[in-house]
Amino acid sequence: MTTKKVGNFIIFGSVAVGGFLAGTHFQTHKFYNYNNIKIKRRPGLPLFGTVSAASPVLIPDAPQTNVSRVSQIMKYGFPSLDNVRSFDDYVLSYDRRNRVAHWVFEHITAESVKHNPEVDRSKCEFKPDESIHHYFRSENADYKKSGYDRGHLAAAGNHKSHQKHVEQTFFLSNMAPQVGKGFNRDSWNRLEKHVRKLTRVYSNVYCCTGPLYLPRRESDGKYYVKYEVIGSNHVAVPTHFYKVVVGECPDGKLEMESYVMPNHMIDNDVPLTSFQVPPDSIEKAAGLLFFDNISRSKISKINGKKN
Repeated sequence: MTTKKVGNFIIFGSVAVGGFLAGTHFQTHKFYNYNNIKIKRRPGLPLFGTVSAASPVLIPDAPQTNVSRVSQIMKYGFPSLDNVRSFDDYVLSYDRRNRVAHWVFEHITAESVKHNPEVDRSKCEFKPDESIHHYFRSENADYKKSGYDRGHLAAAGNHKSHQKHVEQTFFLSNMAPQVGKGFNRDSWNRLEKHVRKLTRVYSNVYCCTGPLYLPRRESDGKYYVKYEVIGSNHVAVPTHFYKVVVGECPDGKLEMESYVMPNHMIDNDVPLTSFQVPPDSIEKAAGLLFFDNISRSKISKINGKKN
């Protein structure tokens, strides 16, 4: 072996051993160091990413501008920790396979839903969420001529305090294909308005919204989960949508309401209470745990009935 080859071999071996030792130290050390920011190791929580629309939910020890708002919105726990993204006034978990969020969480008050003459919804535009990898995000073209509305999960009407807040509700990561007439523009809108009215009763309202893909019994007697997909990105069309809401009473008591609505035309005469279901039925169907930081025994009422 030549002197040059021996030298190269020694250099390569040193780099490999050094890399192994550094990696071992990195894994066993109490902190990760990301761009000179120390982050405690907390398995399961998402780390930083390069984004242009939303932001990943960051580790509490890292400096960030919206950490207090995120912690306030998610006060009672995350339903899951899959692809969690934070905006200025709401937080979501994105389903990259279906191109629709798993869930969207909001914290609203009488102040946040109050009409602000400086906020103009007509200036808002539906736009793709570029914080989502282009393999997995939905585009406006997916909805075009699909027959479905781009239905808000975090309702635009819940975020009237700032123009930026309402504009951020128009990212397509906050949308799901919804039947327009008879659902999105009618009964679903009635439910959104009902949630806003709860801010007159409760000092704080926490709302979790998302899609469901429920099984249906076919002619052969078996149950199948079937749903349409639209556009070249195959955006899933949910069979149903849910809302789970917790209100904080002025005396500190907590009350919960939970709803499931089928994604089709609904007569406006059907009362919203007919869509109330036990919250655990939604959790089982969605594979999520809502308000996990609250013991159900601490909730005084569920769907208007004493718990």
